[in-house]
Amino acid sequence: MNSSARAAALAAGLFLASATPAATLLAVAPVGDPGDPPRVVYVARGAGARQVAAALARAGVIRSRWAFLGQATLRGDVRRLKPGEYEFTLPATLGEVVAKVAEGRTVIHMVTVPEGFTVGDLAARLAAEGLADPARVQALGQDAAFAHRLGLDVPSLEGYLFPDTYRFVKGMTEEEILGVMLARFREVFGPSEEQRARALGLDRHAIVTLASLIEKEARVAGERPLISAVFHNRLRRHMPLQADPSILYSYPDRRGHLTRADLRRPDPYNTYTIPGLPPGPIASPGRASIRAALDPMAVGYLYFVAKKDGTHAFSRTLAEHERAVRRYQGARKQEVSG
Repeated sequence: MNSSARAAALAAGLFLASATPAATLLAVAPVGDPGDPPRVVYVARGAGARQVAAALARAGVIRSRWAFLGQATLRGDVRRLKPGEYEFTLPATLGEVVAKVAEGRTVIHMVTVPEGFTVGDLAARLAAEGLADPARVQALGQDAAFAHRLGLDVPSLEGYLFPDTYRFVKGMTEEEILGVMLARFREVFGPSEEQRARALGLDRHAIVTLASLIEKEARVAGERPLISAVFHNRLRRHMPLQADPSILYSYPDRRGHLTRADLRRPDPYNTYTIPGLPPGPIASPGRASIRAALDPMAVGYLYFVAKKDGTHAFSRTLAEHERAVRRYQGARKQEVSG
């Protein structure tokens, strides 16, 4: 036991020994009444036993800091108190409070990250949950040096923070949260996926980038392999991909449809003017989009255009495509996808 813990235990013992029986009973009596709202307490990393007791007392979870320290000492838990966010349902006994903090039964935040989220979307979601500083998440997510420290030779973590439902706890650092999400990506994109990418003549970064375009274009699950086929066919023919979502990635606050001027604007992510894939992913693709990027359907489509119901019309020739554009988009001919 360190000196701070010994001092706290000694002080708690002296308090309980010198207190009257009535005072002692009051100090250790359950706090709260049935129906009282739960109390939430956050114990910071590095907090000592006395700091833990003070936080609990401020929140009204315990009546006496010294009684808490005495109980923790008697249980052998005074050095086992763990940091984190705790929720206490009232009434709660002193023993229940000590046990919860000693066992680290912290609040678990179930955070769902949907397919197609960008780093910016993720930053906002984590901030809304009170789990992270959005500016810090954004900076780390776009930092090539941080990605390199995590073992990725890529410009940023965009596309590599796998969409899933995660169990996060308050107090995790932004680095830890992003590391968990990258680890989940590596579970999904393993050696077999690497091998399949090589068979297609592409590397992992190209596949993730392609999968992110598929993720943003597809509205119907069954169309992912078809959209993938269009992009693969265009890449083989050195045709521009003409993917609207890639342009929109450079303008996250943009609302409304793209214009002809947008399609001509110089930008690394403008797949209308620059052939091939954009510099990197534009969002986090899910498992289905990654699979579609690795296994495109064997069809000869080179074009697709959105219908009003969210599906697409696919065409093999420009003439077919132009007819489909007139049918499904009319005056918006300049906004052709694919």
